[in-house]
Amino acid sequence: MKVDGVFAGGGVKALAFVGALNITEKRGIKFERVAGTSAGAIAAAFIKAGYTSEEIFELFEEMDLRQLLDPRRSIFPFPFLRWLTMYRKIGLFKGNEFEQWLVSVLKRKGVSTFQDLPEGSLKMVASDITNGRFLVLPDDLPRYGRIPEKFSVAKAIRMSCSIPFFFEPVKIYDGTGKPSYIVDGGVLSNFPMWIFKKRNQKRLKRPVLGFRLSPSLENLQPRKIKNAMQFTYAMVETMRTAHDQRYIAKDIAKDIVFIPVHDVKTTDFALSDEQKEALITLGEESTSEFMKTWSN
Repeated sequence: MKVDGVFAGGGVKALAFVGALNITEKRGIKFERVAGTSAGAIAAAFIKAGYTSEEIFELFEEMDLRQLLDPRRSIFPFPFLRWLTMYRKIGLFKGNEFEQWLVSVLKRKGVSTFQDLPEGSLKMVASDITNGRFLVLPDDLPRYGRIPEKFSVAKAIRMSCSIPFFFEPVKIYDGTGKPSYIVDGGVLSNFPMWIFKKRNQKRLKRPVLGFRLSPSLENLQPRKIKNAMQFTYAMVETMRTAHDQRYIAKDIAKDIVFIPVHDVKTTDFALSDEQKEALITLGEESTSEFMKTWSN
């Protein structure tokens, strides 16, 4: 069965997608087109590059995720003063190690630029905070004077995964030399089901299957707000997710695998082997339960 797939962002929590993909493979589901935001963009790219769930698991098993973090050297001797470097560079980590890892992993499957993939088969969402708009990669690259087919897939993933203040934003220049700062797509749309499936659209070439790292809509709990810190967190989360929440009506929610990941932070790169296994198992269990009733 051929479907189009959409994968939500979620940082290291996206290891749960490995388990989800294991179940879809067993069900004979093939992804014709895929889209994703942030860590979901990694999953989408690996799928279109030809990686199986087992191979993706091996990629993450063979390395310490902390190796992908490359702090910029600071001229300041004291930890507090090193935050001045983050203030200037707008990120704790450069992101170069992460991008180079992506380059090497994709190259193993013969993928370097978007022209190495079937046209239109891979889309990622990033956020252009200079111009205040979504950036769908590679479709929107001509706005910046870039040829989509010749653009690096690894660079596009890096753009979609640039968690604000964690990784340095990616600068991309338009034809006039004006820079735009690109950050994590989750700032504007963490779950871009809208790329392939329009609301109230009755006829689709293929079913669109989504994978989200959160409880189902009816199981979402209100946020506790008792102080300024909790208020700020709730405000940011609302701005980040309100667009997608409004889009996911019941007619679309029936095509989404909700994987309720708890107690794992987006940037917890020090996950133990047990935690990694638990995430993968959760992805398998959630997808297996979903498949019992899903029909399209």
